[in-house]
Amino acid sequence: MPEAVFVARSLTKIYRNADVEVQALRGVDMTLYEGEVSVLLGPSGSGKSTLLNILGGLDSATSGDVRFRDHDLTGASERELTRYRRDHVGFVFQFYNLIPSLTAWENVALVTDIAPDPMTPSQALALVGLAPREKHFPAQLSGGEQQRVAIARAIAKRPDVLLCDEPIGALDSATGRVVLEAIERINAELGTTTAIITHNAPIRAMAHRVFTFHDGRIASQSLNAERKPAREIVW
Repeated sequence: MPEAVFVARSLTKIYRNADVEVQALRGVDMTLYEGEVSVLLGPSGSGKSTLLNILGGLDSATSGDVRFRDHDLTGASERELTRYRRDHVGFVFQFYNLIPSLTAWENVALVTDIAPDPMTPSQALALVGLAPREKHFPAQLSGGEQQRVAIARAIAKRPDVLLCDEPIGALDSATGRVVLEAIERINAELGTTTAIITHNAPIRAMAHRVFTFHDGRIASQSLNAERKPAREIVW
């Protein structure tokens, strides 16, 4: 059994707005393991993004415990969470959040300039198959290429974990497959522990481990003994 990277126990998250209370997580237990790709599957509003934000140090649980290796994230201060995000976590979101006035290389360099042990922007872009496009601006790139720049930016600092929230949600199936192949390659070559949020059930085929969410809970979890490469996924 590989080493546990994240261990979450009895996590709850309640959002309050005036007299309205929304329970986003209802006692979630989860363990993510080193070097694995995990897929978090379920409809919108089932708690997937809330959990990912807590694991990534972007949000805090209302109750319960979550640890990243020997780091207790539950009681961490904002300063500690900022350092944790900077040193250990790479994020990829549905929308690319690239700076339009910067080239692909320069967008990635924003991260490498502040990371303690980064790869070069060129190395990161080559990992996602964009070496020939590093001097192009976002407006000169397709949606899939922009998302791969966002992935390169996320992994350029050599994070321990890569957290992807609907990374192909805005892409067609052919382009999405290319993006998944880039994520798969990073996991294989760098050993980066990876979690992918999706509502797209076929993507579970590329995962080592699958968690299915419903109404703020993990309804089921399973190991995938017969993983398929991303290029074979059809949806």
